[in-house]
Amino acid sequence: MTCPICKRKADPAYRPFCSKRCADVDLAHWLSGSYAVPSQDPDDIEAAIDAIEEALQDIPRKQ
Repeated sequence: MTCPICKRKADPAYRPFCSKRCADVDLAHWLSGSYAVPSQDPDDIEAAIDAIEEALQDIPRKQ
């Protein structure tokens, strides 16, 4: 396995990274927002709440 930051051989102590430095670089990418998980949610919280309420209305209720 190679380090995803610098492509050197991974060190078992820092796996999947080769060193603490590369692990810290990766963490900094996450904390700064350089990495992001894509989302289908609306940006506006009110729109998100409305979308959830609409989805809940479509679910049949047990009687």
